[in-house]
Amino acid sequence: MEAVLEVDAIVTRFGSDAIHDGVTFSIPRGQLVALIGGSGTGKSVLLKEMIGLLRPTAGRIRMLGTDVWRAGAAEVNALRRRFGMLFQDGALFSSLTVAENIAVPLREHAQLDDATIEAIVGLKLSLVGLDPGTCRKSPAQLSGGMRKRVALARALALEPEILFLDEPTSGLDPISARAFDRLIRTLTDSLGLTVFMVTHDLDTLLTIVDRAIALAGARVIADGPIATVTSAEHPWIRHYFSARSPQLQGAA
Repeated sequence: MEAVLEVDAIVTRFGSDAIHDGVTFSIPRGQLVALIGGSGTGKSVLLKEMIGLLRPTAGRIRMLGTDVWRAGAAEVNALRRRFGMLFQDGALFSSLTVAENIAVPLREHAQLDDATIEAIVGLKLSLVGLDPGTCRKSPAQLSGGMRKRVALARALALEPEILFLDEPTSGLDPISARAFDRLIRTLTDSLGLTVFMVTHDLDTLLTIVDRAIALAGARVIADGPIATVTSAEHPWIRHYFSARSPQLQGAA
């Protein structure tokens, strides 16, 4: 299968601390992949390196055929049109309305008139299950789940091929979190997206992901379907999944 994301021998050091030491994996098109690991294992750091926000110490990252850290400015700018990013807290602009937030990437990367932008904003809101009346509200007027959906609509504004999610269910109540999970799975299947998410949510792992990659000790310690990852002989893996062992047995 075609690899749309390739992480090759990534090394990340902050001073004398090695956060990553030879992290390697690739992701084929259309897969929903979760990156897991304990606190301080560099999950969000790796995500930022993949999307060009933080430079690794060594190694190579290729996205959709582009070498993220060796490409020129024009290539990187073109690449940014082909992926979407949902940050952990949504990162909505508090001074803008919902509609204005969703329109930001359209105004930055596409030459469209106001009427077209308005139509696209309405379409993306509908796609994530929000009422058109939400457009006029500010982020402060929304619930946590609604803010996540608005941020997701913004991430989908340019019809990306790849969607990156950083702790997408963090801060949500269980009902909202599971509804958000179902939305991500539906969008992955219906739009043919490749999704790479950082998560610690066991329910997300058990219900919607195709594959999990586990980090510990600065390296990948397990990679594969959930049943494969949970059977890995590593202390962190055993501890992490121990609370959900009955469900895991059923999933296997």
